[in-house]
Amino acid sequence: MIILSKFSAQIYGLLRIVTGFMFAMHGSQKLFGWPSGQPMTGDPMMLTAAIIEFVGGLMIGLGFGTRIAAFIASGEMAVAYFMVHAKNSLYPLINHGELAVVYCFLFLYFASMGSGALSVKGMMKKKG
Repeated sequence: MIILSKFSAQIYGLLRIVTGFMFAMHGSQKLFGWPSGQPMTGDPMMLTAAIIEFVGGLMIGLGFGTRIAAFIASGEMAVAYFMVHAKNSLYPLINHGELAVVYCFLFLYFASMGSGALSVKGMMKKKG
Protein backbone atom coordinates (compact mmCIF):
# COMPACT_ATOMS: atom_id res chain seq x y z
CA MET A 1 0.00 0.00 0.00
CA ILE A 2 1.67 3.11 -1.25
CA ILE A 3 -0.34 5.33 1.08
CA LEU A 4 1.20 3.68 4.14
CA SER A 5 4.73 4.54 3.00
CA LYS A 6 3.90 8.22 3.56
CA PHE A 7 3.46 7.42 7.25
CA SER A 8 6.42 5.07 7.75
CA ALA A 9 8.10 7.37 10.29
CA GLN A 10 4.94 7.60 12.38
CA ILE A 11 4.31 3.85 12.09
CA TYR A 12 7.87 3.19 13.26
CA GLY A 13 7.22 5.55 16.19
CA LEU A 14 4.04 3.67 17.10
CA LEU A 15 5.86 0.32 16.87
CA ARG A 16 8.58 1.64 19.19
CA ILE A 17 6.06 3.07 21.67
CA VAL A 18 3.85 -0.02 21.86
CA THR A 19 6.78 -2.44 22.04
CA GLY A 20 8.58 -0.36 24.67
CA PHE A 21 5.56 -0.08 26.94
CA MET A 22 4.69 -3.77 26.55
CA PHE A 23 8.27 -4.61 27.56
CA ALA A 24 8.04 -2.23 30.52
CA MET A 25 4.92 -4.12 31.64
CA HIS A 26 6.99 -7.33 31.82
CA GLY A 27 9.40 -5.47 34.07
CA SER A 28 6.64 -4.01 36.25
CA GLN A 29 5.20 -7.48 36.71
CA LYS A 30 8.58 -8.76 37.91
CA LEU A 31 9.38 -5.69 40.05
CA PHE A 32 6.02 -4.80 41.55
CA GLY A 33 3.69 -7.72 40.79
CA TRP A 34 1.67 -5.32 38.63
CA PRO A 35 -0.59 -5.77 36.74
CA SER A 36 -0.69 -9.35 37.99
CA GLY A 37 1.44 -11.88 39.82
CA GLN A 38 4.02 -11.58 42.55
CA PRO A 39 7.23 -9.53 42.50
CA MET A 40 10.18 -11.67 41.44
CA THR A 41 13.04 -9.70 42.97
CA GLY A 42 14.57 -12.41 45.17
CA ASP A 43 16.91 -13.71 42.47
CA PRO A 44 19.63 -11.22 41.39
CA MET A 45 19.34 -12.33 37.73
CA MET A 46 15.57 -11.82 37.79
CA LEU A 47 15.96 -8.43 39.49
CA THR A 48 18.45 -7.36 36.82
CA ALA A 49 16.09 -8.53 34.08
CA ALA A 50 13.19 -6.69 35.72
CA ILE A 51 15.12 -3.42 35.90
CA ILE A 52 16.28 -3.72 32.27
CA GLU A 53 12.72 -4.48 31.16
CA PHE A 54 11.03 -1.74 33.18
CA VAL A 55 13.52 1.11 32.75
CA GLY A 56 14.61 0.08 29.27
CA GLY A 57 11.03 -0.40 28.12
CA LEU A 58 10.07 3.07 29.35
CA MET A 59 13.12 4.61 27.66
CA ILE A 60 12.33 2.85 24.38
CA GLY A 61 8.63 3.70 24.58
CA LEU A 62 9.30 7.36 25.31
CA GLY A 63 12.04 7.55 22.70
CA PHE A 64 14.77 8.81 25.00
CA GLY A 65 18.07 6.92 25.05
CA THR A 66 16.51 4.46 22.64
CA ARG A 67 19.67 3.15 21.01
CA ILE A 68 21.47 2.11 24.21
CA ALA A 69 18.30 0.91 25.99
CA ALA A 70 17.26 -1.16 22.97
CA PHE A 71 20.76 -2.63 22.57
CA ILE A 72 20.81 -3.72 26.22
CA ALA A 73 17.24 -5.06 26.00
CA SER A 74 18.11 -7.01 22.85
CA GLY A 75 21.02 -8.62 24.66
CA GLU A 76 18.84 -9.42 27.66
CA MET A 77 16.32 -11.17 25.42
CA ALA A 78 19.07 -13.19 23.73
CA VAL A 79 20.36 -14.27 27.15
CA ALA A 80 16.80 -15.07 28.30
CA TYR A 81 16.23 -17.21 25.22
CA PHE A 82 19.37 -19.28 25.64
CA MET A 83 19.30 -19.51 29.46
CA VAL A 84 15.59 -20.18 29.93
CA HIS A 85 13.97 -21.36 26.72
CA ALA A 86 16.63 -23.12 24.64
CA LYS A 87 17.47 -25.62 27.37
CA ASN A 88 14.05 -27.21 26.73
CA SER A 89 14.42 -27.24 22.94
CA LEU A 90 16.18 -25.15 20.31
CA TYR A 91 12.91 -24.44 18.48
CA PRO A 92 10.99 -21.37 19.71
CA LEU A 93 7.55 -22.85 19.02
CA ILE A 94 8.38 -25.82 21.21
CA ASN A 95 10.22 -23.99 24.03
CA HIS A 96 7.79 -21.00 24.15
CA GLY A 97 10.58 -18.57 23.41
CA GLU A 98 8.94 -16.82 20.44
CA LEU A 99 8.38 -13.59 22.37
CA ALA A 100 12.02 -13.47 23.50
CA VAL A 101 13.19 -13.93 19.90
CA VAL A 102 10.81 -11.29 18.53
CA TYR A 103 11.74 -8.78 21.25
CA CYS A 104 15.45 -9.49 20.67
CA PHE A 105 15.27 -8.63 16.99
CA LEU A 106 12.83 -5.72 17.39
CA PHE A 107 15.17 -4.15 19.93
CA LEU A 108 18.16 -4.74 17.66
CA TYR A 109 16.24 -2.90 14.94
CA PHE A 110 15.38 -0.05 17.33
CA ALA A 111 19.04 0.18 18.38
CA SER A 112 20.00 0.63 14.72
CA MET A 113 17.21 3.15 13.95
CA GLY A 114 17.14 5.28 17.09
CA SER A 115 14.19 7.17 18.53
CA GLY A 116 12.62 8.41 15.32
CA ALA A 117 9.25 10.12 15.17
CA LEU A 118 6.90 10.53 18.12
CA SER A 119 9.75 10.60 20.62
CA VAL A 120 10.87 12.75 23.52
CA LYS A 121 14.23 13.13 21.79
CA GLY A 122 12.49 14.38 18.64
CA MET A 123 10.43 16.89 20.63
CA MET A 124 13.55 18.17 22.39
CA LYS A 125 15.25 18.77 19.02
CA LYS A 126 12.28 20.78 17.77
CA LYS A 127 12.33 23.09 20.81
CA GLY A 128 16.09 23.69 20.60
